[in-house]
Amino acid sequence: MAESPLQLVSEMGDKLAKLSFTRFNKGLFLDSLKQVENALSKIEQPLSPETSKKAEALKKLEAATKPLRKSIIKHGLLHQNDKDIRLSVATCVSELFRILAPEPPFEDNYLRGVFELIISLFKELGNTGCPFFSKRVKILEIVARSKCFVIMLDIDCNDLVLQMFNNFFSVVRLCNEPHLSSLINHMLSIMTHIINEETSLPLLEVVLWNLVKQEKDSPYAASQLAVSVIRNCAEKLEPFVCGFLTSCFLDRDAVEGDLKEFYHEIILKIFQCSPQMLLAVIPNLIQELLVDQVDVRIKAVNLIGKICAQPDNCLADRYPELFVEFLKRFSDKSAEVRLNALRCAKACYLGGPFRKESREILTALESRLLDFDDRVRTEAVIVACDLARSHLKFVPEKLISEATERLRDKKISVRKKALLKLLEVYREYCKKCCEGQMTVCDHFEQIPCKILMLCYDKDYKEFRPQNIERILVEDLFPVLEVEESTRHWVHLFSLFTPLHLKALNCVLSQKKRFRSEMRYYLSVRKKEKGSCHEETHEQMKNSFVKMSASFPDPSKAEGCFQRLNEMKDNKIFNSLEELLDNMTIKNAEILRDKFLKLIGNKHPEFEFLQLLTSKCLYIFDSELVRCIVNGLSSNIYADKHLEDSSINLLLAIISIFPSLLRGSEVQFQKLLERNGLIYDKLIEVLAKAGPHISIKYSDIYPLLERLCLEGTRAQSKHAVSAIASLSGASEQFVFMELCKGLVDSLHCGRNIPTVLQSLGCIAQYSVSAFESQSEDITRYIYENIIKGEPSDVLASFDETSGCDTSCKLRSYGLKTLVKSFLPHRGSHLKRKINELLDTLSEMLQTADVPNGHILRFAAAKSVLQLSRRWDLHISPDIFCSTILMSKDSSAFVRRKFLDKTHKWLKAHAIPIKYACAFALATSDCQKDLRDDSFKYMAEFIKDYSIEARVRRNSAVQGVSNTDYPAYVVVFLIHILAHDRGFPPEDCKDEGIIAQFFCPLFSLLQTLLNPSIVDGDMGLVNDAVLYLLTIFRAIKKAEDAVDAHRTPKLHMLADIGISIVKELNHNVIASRAVGRILLPLSLYQVSLARKNGEANSECLSQSYFEQSFVETVVHVFKSHISLPGKTLPKRNQKRQEGSEHSVATYPTLNLVACKQFDLTSSGMIKPKNKEVKQENSMRYKTKGAHLATTLVDKPIQCSTVECKNGASKGSATTPEKELHSSCDSVAMELSFTDSQVSCQNMERTTISLKENVRPVSSIVTADPSINNRAKFKEPCGVNIANGSGDFELLCLDSRSCETICGDSLSEREVLLEEDLNTLHSRHGNLHKTVDTFKDNSAQQLIALSKQEDGLFCGRTVLLTGSAKGKRGRKAWEDTSASEVININNDAVTRRSQRRKV
Repeated sequence: MAESPLQLVSEMGDKLAKLSFTRFNKGLFLDSLKQVENALSKIEQPLSPETSKKAEALKKLEAATKPLRKSIIKHGLLHQNDKDIRLSVATCVSELFRILAPEPPFEDNYLRGVFELIISLFKELGNTGCPFFSKRVKILEIVARSKCFVIMLDIDCNDLVLQMFNNFFSVVRLCNEPHLSSLINHMLSIMTHIINEETSLPLLEVVLWNLVKQEKDSPYAASQLAVSVIRNCAEKLEPFVCGFLTSCFLDRDAVEGDLKEFYHEIILKIFQCSPQMLLAVIPNLIQELLVDQVDVRIKAVNLIGKICAQPDNCLADRYPELFVEFLKRFSDKSAEVRLNALRCAKACYLGGPFRKESREILTALESRLLDFDDRVRTEAVIVACDLARSHLKFVPEKLISEATERLRDKKISVRKKALLKLLEVYREYCKKCCEGQMTVCDHFEQIPCKILMLCYDKDYKEFRPQNIERILVEDLFPVLEVEESTRHWVHLFSLFTPLHLKALNCVLSQKKRFRSEMRYYLSVRKKEKGSCHEETHEQMKNSFVKMSASFPDPSKAEGCFQRLNEMKDNKIFNSLEELLDNMTIKNAEILRDKFLKLIGNKHPEFEFLQLLTSKCLYIFDSELVRCIVNGLSSNIYADKHLEDSSINLLLAIISIFPSLLRGSEVQFQKLLERNGLIYDKLIEVLAKAGPHISIKYSDIYPLLERLCLEGTRAQSKHAVSAIASLSGASEQFVFMELCKGLVDSLHCGRNIPTVLQSLGCIAQYSVSAFESQSEDITRYIYENIIKGEPSDVLASFDETSGCDTSCKLRSYGLKTLVKSFLPHRGSHLKRKINELLDTLSEMLQTADVPNGHILRFAAAKSVLQLSRRWDLHISPDIFCSTILMSKDSSAFVRRKFLDKTHKWLKAHAIPIKYACAFALATSDCQKDLRDDSFKYMAEFIKDYSIEARVRRNSAVQGVSNTDYPAYVVVFLIHILAHDRGFPPEDCKDEGIIAQFFCPLFSLLQTLLNPSIVDGDMGLVNDAVLYLLTIFRAIKKAEDAVDAHRTPKLHMLADIGISIVKELNHNVIASRAVGRILLPLSLYQVSLARKNGEANSECLSQSYFEQSFVETVVHVFKSHISLPGKTLPKRNQKRQEGSEHSVATYPTLNLVACKQFDLTSSGMIKPKNKEVKQENSMRYKTKGAHLATTLVDKPIQCSTVECKNGASKGSATTPEKELHSSCDSVAMELSFTDSQVSCQNMERTTISLKENVRPVSSIVTADPSINNRAKFKEPCGVNIANGSGDFELLCLDSRSCETICGDSLSEREVLLEEDLNTLHSRHGNLHKTVDTFKDNSAQQLIALSKQEDGLFCGRTVLLTGSAKGKRGRKAWEDTSASEVININNDAVTRRSQRRKV
């Protein structure tokens, strides 16, 4: 019978006791111990429920195991160095603990050695590859189950407990994943039981260290074990944890050890596993958020951010005060704190996007998009875009909109990052829309709209159209079907403003120029062998320069083009040509990828060719155009707004690339008249694409003809344009027939407004067709519409508008006449313009008829249009009446006239003299008009000053002084001198003086304000020199219209000189001004100067006493804000230390003459409040005598009295119009004790017409016109009378010349842009000037710029025999008189005049 395990254990114990340790036999000992291990493993602890039986069984176990226990102690097996024996002994000991529990198997003095042995084996658990690993695990399991480790606490072996904890954490870091779970469970059981039995701070430190300790290999296991310990022992550990963390908050320096440096990490880890332990600790974070140390606030913010990022945290609910303080850190005074708060915002929101606190975090994030630190704004953009990408549907629209606005940030770094991140958002949005997860949204479609606006940023090459083009081609959309991209383009185009459209046109135009030049280069390269090498080389070089302008780095691109041209591989050039010919983006991209793959990325010009081939691709292709046309045909746009947007997009594309409509002609033709509804812009599309598409003209002409006769005015305009583009060689015949039909319709009274529009447009496209019927047309318009009562022809005209049909029809008739004198292509005109000008002169003074203000505005607008080509024929009377529309009694007229003048001056479409209107309007009674007048005047001065300087620096012979905005003062002074409201000689009323001279003061002050020209003192100094020279020249001239007004001119010049000197004391002459030309229609040399009487008494006479001039200057002196220190260098544009130029405008506190700070009109924002305070103090100290205030007194706008005595103002102006009276306008400038009424300050203009000589009757229109034409004033040029006499007045600094010539019957005046001479041509005249005439002599006067008034003149007789002398050649012959244009500028030009 086999022995029992207990008996075997007893026998083996006796056997071991008999062994001699002095002659140690390892094998014998190991065999014996292994037998003991096996026997002990089979013995179970007594499980009897009866205590007596259990005690008896334990006694038997103790007796049986006693020999074994004695042998282990006797032979010192607990301290044996042999690993095998130690492992076997530890196994036996652990089994003894299990069997004899709860009593220890050894006495207390031996237990420490026992636990040391066991714990040392625990340290080796990390070696999972050891063959004895399973035995060690078994020992751990037995120890954990028997709970014998608590005995260590009873025998004060706390150091061994600490060592065991450390061993456990070390093991889990080293152990492989498959064994971790079992090990961690046993270790956790041991550690939990020990901590629950007796908690100590050293044990807590071990746990906390391993909670936050980071290891490369397996940091998670140790941390997870520590988390499990904390979670299981939360109640026992809480006091120790709270005590330790509170000490770290209150006095961290007093806490021993390095663990205190990681207390934030400890808080986060504990919050993740057992947040209830920290209820007393978390509120201490409020103090850290408020301390002065930035690093402490940063750490606190990061900790709270991580806590908020936990999925189920309730921080905002449990600690509301802490969360509020956390939100305040988004606006912390430290940028570093704000940056860290923003980085936390992303994790906080993603942790719970639908929580209440998430919305508050988004609000705080939105506010940081406007932070004053660019780093914070950049981070805010990154976070906002990342949140948007992760939750496109739920992120607030406002956040996306505000992030999109950062594309306009003042810092280039912010804009770059915003561009990249917003493109990511938009591509993600497009993918979601394509997948059907989202619908098209306005706030996301605004992203490409804002990107387009970057084209207006000229300061940084990253945002120039060259780069925006590449974004639109490559980066904007992900890979989408053409239908999907069309849907997005249509929707975003519905959000376009005129500025967006202009930017897109800029990009498309650049693309078109590049493609055209690329085609030209490829064609020249093909013909290179058969042509002159030098000529071809020059052509290609010019092409390289033009094409390089489309690249971000033109100079680098030009070099790449040169190297590309030297390559002999024709495959490259054939591929480029194939790319240009392909009209679909999809196919072109396939060809491009194939081409780039063919050349390989190791090609020396790979990067350049990659960019070059991208430039060859369309932004919009024929497939997209086809989708738009098909969409319109099939009514897929339920929204009328989107339908209009698709048509506008189609028009924008076809306007630049008309050939893209090719292939969609059939569908487009069906679309033109769908269900009887005709789209005006579709007709315009047809007009643009006409020469490039295949549409049968005979099929489309009936529709176009019907539109010309029966359509709207807009339709008829585009229909005529379409006929011109489609008719080709038969254009003249077609227009002849159409014009006859229109004239018949005109006489029948059918659809008069449309017929007039059609006739006017035909006159611009075909002069011969119109002139064949011109007599009939003009007679009908003059007699039946303008001068007659058009009530009989209004049967079919029933439009509702603000004015009656009679008034509207007169305006339409006037437009037709004006257009007939402004053909698109230059042709010989035989019709007289005098009658039209006379009509305009009468209409400008219309006052007593209903809706006369509409007619006045129509006439003024017509004068502006005619001034593009006919300015030499516009008399001073008409010019003055036109300018005075800015003082019209109707606010409607004033507003419309100023806006139109500003628009055309900005486009350089009219002469600069019309800018006088802005100066006169600065005294308007309505604040919005005053503000806009200052704004328009500032824009005009800035643009024209910079452009004049550029042209002057680039021109070989310089640029005319009349190009500078300061020259406007020449015309303004003349208008003021002829104003019947000119203050009388004995006037002492400062209010009247201030009101009258306010336009002059406002103009001068704006001209000399450095802020207007971005602080460029060079331009300001130029303006000062020009102004002083102009004023001194005027003082030496005489009024050509009314000599009695000359003293007033001189007085105004004196006032101007004084104001300029007050405004700018330190003028640095950067260059000589040279000659100042004065317009002969307004100025002439005085008789005294003609006779050489420089010191004549008549010249020294003054209309006002010098004291009055001083009084006028004194009135304005208190309102003069002297500019900053004059910068000596022309190119120094800003004061040192200032990032932005600051515009300050003193306020001239008048009702009708009030100058406002341009900041109020949105022009320039002051940098700080000190400027305003300074101006305010200056006003209080210097202008105390002007402190009287008139309140609640309606002051009427000044009116202009006409030649016939009728006032332009109307006492019965309808209230629905903008009234000319101002209600409750405060006046801070004293008008003495008496109130100044409209009647007391009424301005009237004298009739100039009787003093104006008629112009030539036969003229020829300009052969070409450019929208950006640079207009020159007809300075020194006036067509005097029918005999052909003319005068030229040039006020020079040193000499005076007089030239006389005989009569000229027909004449052409050529005012050249770059030269300074007048050429007058007359038909069939082949002779030189050979006679003088006393009274009708032609004069060329040069007056001294010096203030002493001395005058030296020389008179040179020019005859036909006077050969060899300068100036001897007279005017060359020409077949007909004409005003022509050179260099595509619609300007009158003068040839170079040589000084005698």
